[in-house]
Amino acid sequence: MKVCLGFCLAAAAAVLGMLCMASGLAAQEGSGSQPAKSKQQPMPKGGPAPRTADGHPDFSGVWFVGTAGGFTYNPALRKQFDPKVTPEEPPQFQPWAATKIKSMTATDFELGRASVNCMPRGVPGMFLINPYPFQIVQTPGLFVQLDELNNNFRVVHTDGRAHSPDPDPSFDGDEVGHWEGDTLVIDVIAIDDRTWNNFTGWFHSDQEHVIERITRPSMNYLNVQVTIEDPKVLSKPWTSAPRVWTLAHEDLLEYYCTNNQEVEEYKALKAQESGGGKK
Repeated sequence: MKVCLGFCLAAAAAVLGMLCMASGLAAQEGSGSQPAKSKQQPMPKGGPAPRTADGHPDFSGVWFVGTAGGFTYNPALRKQFDPKVTPEEPPQFQPWAATKIKSMTATDFELGRASVNCMPRGVPGMFLINPYPFQIVQTPGLFVQLDELNNNFRVVHTDGRAHSPDPDPSFDGDEVGHWEGDTLVIDVIAIDDRTWNNFTGWFHSDQEHVIERITRPSMNYLNVQVTIEDPKVLSKPWTSAPRVWTLAHEDLLEYYCTNNQEVEEYKALKAQESGGGKK
């Protein structure tokens, strides 16, 4: 219970921080106001990564954001990259998209959030805007990601197969994987356009194309780098800094979004902002 409460508080603080910063994806690195210091230290590398029967790195395990190897109140250990070491350029929007996002209010940002609407984060949100832990289960030819957040999951074939010829849009999209050396590359198209790529208005079109590159450089560390192409919304492709997660030795908790009243409250607030609310 204490761990669950801690995650809820940390997630809420992270979201508030993101709403105040220009780059939603970079803003996720801060975890808001937390106790000043922690005695926790970054996880050691822990030796080489294990491998599956087919010789590829095995990503199986429960993974927590940052370098602590579990939940922490320490914002330094929750950081997933150092912008001084691996700088991350903000997404470059086409003029019409930039104007649309600039016109959004904090209420619009809340109304667009998956958690307010009890919807999945989808791809690439399962990695990029998910402060909760996830579990990976990997076998030869198959990658399974289980998120604690809303008990979301995805199943990706990693045998190099092609995309479906005419896939229907879905939150996780039509996703296929292949190996490039020790890197698993997951290619995703047909992503439901109700998903956002950050908490501050980064919407996307039906032409969004996501490429996730996953590595396990050592026993205790997992790295993910994401590239997003969207010729209708972005003026050029965007690539994230490599994000880091660390291995933990605990089970995921149950987490469901149920009977959420926030969306109606935010809709009423938006009506007031637009001059349609009644006093």
